[in-house]
Amino acid sequence: MAEITASLVKELRERSSVGMMECKKALVENNGDIEAAMEWLRKNGLAKADKKADRVAAEGLIAVAQKPGKAVLVEVNSETDFSSRNEQFIQFTKDVANVALESGVADIAALNAAKLGDVTVEEGAKTLTLTIGEKFEVRRMAKVENDGPIGAYSHSGRIGVLVALKGGSDELAKGIAMHVAAMNPKFIKVEDVPADYVEKEKDIALSQMSEKEKAKPADILDKIVTGKINKILAEATLVGQPYVLDGDITVAEALKKAGAEIVTVQRLAVGEGIEKVVDDFAAEVMKQAGLA
Repeated sequence: MAEITASLVKELRERSSVGMMECKKALVENNGDIEAAMEWLRKNGLAKADKKADRVAAEGLIAVAQKPGKAVLVEVNSETDFSSRNEQFIQFTKDVANVALESGVADIAALNAAKLGDVTVEEGAKTLTLTIGEKFEVRRMAKVENDGPIGAYSHSGRIGVLVALKGGSDELAKGIAMHVAAMNPKFIKVEDVPADYVEKEKDIALSQMSEKEKAKPADILDKIVTGKINKILAEATLVGQPYVLDGDITVAEALKKAGAEIVTVQRLAVGEGIEKVVDDFAAEVMKQAGLA
């Protein structure tokens, strides 16, 4: 019996895009012959998943899982919005989020390697690919652990937010999570804003001013620019924005009223940072029907 080394398993995995356990099984069945193992995988309907490996999976769902003191977000991507509404896919996404919560993994590599029943999360995604016929990918996760309140919010499975507070309440934490989902602030507070961001906004504010405004005395001009920058920073920071659940106060005022402060904020939106391939509706239907 030939020795089945880790490097041999890795090579077959890279060639086939099949999970580690299946690759090892294929090599054992074929006495370490990588070409025969590749053919074995194809005959068993596994290696065809690699035909989908270069597709863009930019749709999908954000799942949330939470228990006292801890919450996680998981993004699982699919190729089309159709498949993201598939019951098997929805259940898989929920199951992966629960694995992330209960296993205590800290990053996506560890999550993909974690057990989901009798297989790993990564292998589960491969099986889903074979079952439904699209590429699926467990792409990102975020986690929050906190002794105080944690707010978790998912907006239609497209956006997920976690907010941890010091002081306040779970209700306030969830309300702020809803705010972050809706407004997507660039920064938490003014102190978080990089100096180069402020300088760029100053340059833009000056360029937008009329010649008459620019001709004003330096101290007045500085006050005008400062006022514009303060308004921009209020719009760009979470605490400076009007609170979506009470437009009469800012988020900062809502926090102060409850004697709370923000510890951390995590926000994931489906497909962020992925260059999407734009299909028309007819083409998507044809793809789902197996005619494209």
